[in-house]
Amino acid sequence: MATIKPFRGIRPPKELVEEVESRPYDVLDSEEARLEAGTNEKSLYHIIKPEIDFPVGTSEYDPKVYEQASKNFKSFQEKGWLVQDEKEMYYIYSQTMNGKTQYGLVVGAYVEDYLNGVIKKHELTRRDKEEDRMKHVRINNANLEPVFFAYPDNSVIDELVARYTSGNEPEYDFIAPVDGFGHKLWLIDKKEDIDLITKTFASIPYLYIADGHHRSAAAALVGAEKAKQNPNHKGDEEYNYFMAVCFPASQLTILDYNRVVKDLNGRTKEQFIEELKQDFDVVKCNKDNAHPKAKHQFALYTEGEWYSLTLHDGQTDESDPIGSLDVSISSNLILDKLLGIKDLRSDKRIDFVGGLRGYEELERRVDSGEMKMALALYPVSMQEIMNIADSGAIMPPKATWFEPKLRSGLVVHKLSED
Repeated sequence: MATIKPFRGIRPPKELVEEVESRPYDVLDSEEARLEAGTNEKSLYHIIKPEIDFPVGTSEYDPKVYEQASKNFKSFQEKGWLVQDEKEMYYIYSQTMNGKTQYGLVVGAYVEDYLNGVIKKHELTRRDKEEDRMKHVRINNANLEPVFFAYPDNSVIDELVARYTSGNEPEYDFIAPVDGFGHKLWLIDKKEDIDLITKTFASIPYLYIADGHHRSAAAALVGAEKAKQNPNHKGDEEYNYFMAVCFPASQLTILDYNRVVKDLNGRTKEQFIEELKQDFDVVKCNKDNAHPKAKHQFALYTEGEWYSLTLHDGQTDESDPIGSLDVSISSNLILDKLLGIKDLRSDKRIDFVGGLRGYEELERRVDSGEMKMALALYPVSMQEIMNIADSGAIMPPKATWFEPKLRSGLVVHKLSED
């Protein structure tokens, strides 16, 4: 069962939130962060991507960059740009994209739950990426950015959230630049409501990492380190928890995560299309009709033309939670079988495009001559992700693209009270 706790968040004053908040560290590169921060000294990028404070070209992994993160975090608190709440609380965080709103709870997730599998994973992590975030957590003694969890829908939590969000003004309410998505935050500081949330989550068997596997691993591993290093460890210290935003599974939006490939592995377009017909019904169509409308449908773009691909019956074992995924089917029957791409993580001939960018981006990458073909997939469902996590299996790489992304800087979790 899931263990969570409230915490004393460190947050920007209401009037500064739009200057402080930022996109997550891993959705943009150093130069994009430098441009977005501009002359804004209050931008959280100075803490989560502190290489922007150094000359262009400075490695984000340079020891002085991590030190700068810590220096800036302390400065933000000294200047009152980040202020710690006086008492422990939970927070409701809502995101609105294209008229649809999802409501999450900002909580302290239990390190031991991550280590023993109550918090379930569906992706592999890379040690180098874990170590980068671990250094960041260690030097700041804080979780600067939340991780993104899902949980099975629960009517008690739904009712409590509805009561707060319909009858109280939010603490924060803003539209994020670039994507135009809406973000709001409410404070839950009443003891009876805090206790109800904690008790209700204690009846939820599992939490699921939706987005942020490396941040989750780093936060949990640092917490476990601190426990081992503390000779007086009791188990209730703040480092035993890390910051997560937990959303009901049914509210989450997973977009398609599409592929673009540089060549057809020595084939002409006509040869490639003909070989696809071994496993798929292939129909030439316009862009609107190419969009997959169900599992096992794909859209292909090459040489200015769109095609709809539908997997032949009997080509996959639907009882296999991994093999029946469209990301597996496309990898096995198209990328590997025809194009010779066996490792999606390392092959330089392939790249990936999140569905938020639309089919226009797929056309642009191909029409520019950079890529030879684009393959669009039907989105994975949250239920598929939960089934795979429950089975102990791992999703294929580049399988999920969650939107909207969590904004960083709305709440920070410190790992100790000093």
